[in-house]
Amino acid sequence: MWSSPCAQGLHVRTNKCPLISLQELIDLKMLQCRRVVNEVLSTVDFVAPDDRVVFRTCEREQSRVVFQMGTSDEARALAVAKLVENDVAGIDGGMGAALLSDPDKIEKILSTLVKGTRRPVTCKIRILPSMEDTLSLVKRIERTGIAAIAVHGRKQEERPQHPVCCEAIKAIAETLSIPVIANGGSHDHIQEYLDIEDFRQATAASSVMVARGAMWNPSIFLKEGLRPREEVMQKYIQYAVKYDNHYTNTKYCLCQMLREQLESSQGRLLHAAQSSREICEAFGLGIFYEDTTRELDARQAELLARTPEEPGEAAEDTSGVIQMAVRFDRRAYSPQITPKMCLLEWCRREKLAQPVYETVQRPLDRLFCSVVTVADHKYQSTLWAKSKKLAEQAAAIVCLRSRGLPEGRLGQESPSLHKRKREAPGQDPGESRTQEPAVPGELCKKPFVALGSGEESPLEG
Repeated sequence: MWSSPCAQGLHVRTNKCPLISLQELIDLKMLQCRRVVNEVLSTVDFVAPDDRVVFRTCEREQSRVVFQMGTSDEARALAVAKLVENDVAGIDGGMGAALLSDPDKIEKILSTLVKGTRRPVTCKIRILPSMEDTLSLVKRIERTGIAAIAVHGRKQEERPQHPVCCEAIKAIAETLSIPVIANGGSHDHIQEYLDIEDFRQATAASSVMVARGAMWNPSIFLKEGLRPREEVMQKYIQYAVKYDNHYTNTKYCLCQMLREQLESSQGRLLHAAQSSREICEAFGLGIFYEDTTRELDARQAELLARTPEEPGEAAEDTSGVIQMAVRFDRRAYSPQITPKMCLLEWCRREKLAQPVYETVQRPLDRLFCSVVTVADHKYQSTLWAKSKKLAEQAAAIVCLRSRGLPEGRLGQESPSLHKRKREAPGQDPGESRTQEPAVPGELCKKPFVALGSGEESPLEG
């Protein structure tokens, strides 16, 4: 299943299921991600602080996806491997130009991964200028304990138009005892399924990795032969819409499939498309897009409408802060009512001092965490948020849930809050009037002061 439209290639193994090897993802980018179970799409998403999905996979792919990362540091490589290892079949360390000239670093990275992760570890290299140096390197790599090695049969400076060196891959395969995966045969050697086995035999490899050929037409893996390009593209678009793939990635992959037909009327429509909807319309799938997005929206609404699961007992840490793992999801709340507003209104009714929020920003990933003090008790979410505002809302949720109070979720609106909104339409009693950025590593306190009108409003400190 091509639910990861960024898939780079496949290891084709005789009489076994193919493995999908992902496009290389940089370790620093992945380290900023959080793992999110997407109930709407039935996927597992690794989401960046800006809410962009960096890597998305699903249960059906779990035994097939090999996660390929670009790295130059063994500690970062292991941290990423531990982050994704429960959702993939293997970990691959992509060895770029800089690493190929540093065998010590390659050995350190691969040895760390082999010892530290529960998944098989592989790596992918290109051949060096000297065959002697290449064989010396692969022997050293084999000693790290990796499960297999993929060899692109070109030198670092060579491009796809240069012929792939089958003899170099064959020499490596005959030297090593671990499986060797031959790569680089697209176009020159592999145009259809039967060519894959021919390329494997020419290189004496255990299996074959197909990258560009698979991107041009994924049906290259069908024993029955290639399917018409139009059929394959429509099927791909349907997967991309069902799994909410970003339209720019979908567009790129479709351009790879069109290739020499990019200047056709279909190609021009694709080039002009600026959304998934427009891509679907260009391929006669407008109705499919409408039906699918309607279904996904209905599923999202159903999930948001459910009564939230009990978060369990609130835990109190050693400093006396009451903690829960909660996150503020804007979609679950009315635009006019937020947890902070509910908490402020409750404090007013109970004649308590108004909430004080103390927010810190973590320098490593620039995420925020807030502690709210109410009636001499402190409350905090253990999940870091991408903005100061979201972190404060999460802290308010922890306080409200700990006390068994409504938090303003859809269906929980308080009439008194609606009334207050009508009395002061230009003022949000649960939000600040200005947003001051937090200084990394420092506290941002938000005291509340009385205004001359008799109404109270939070004032950013």
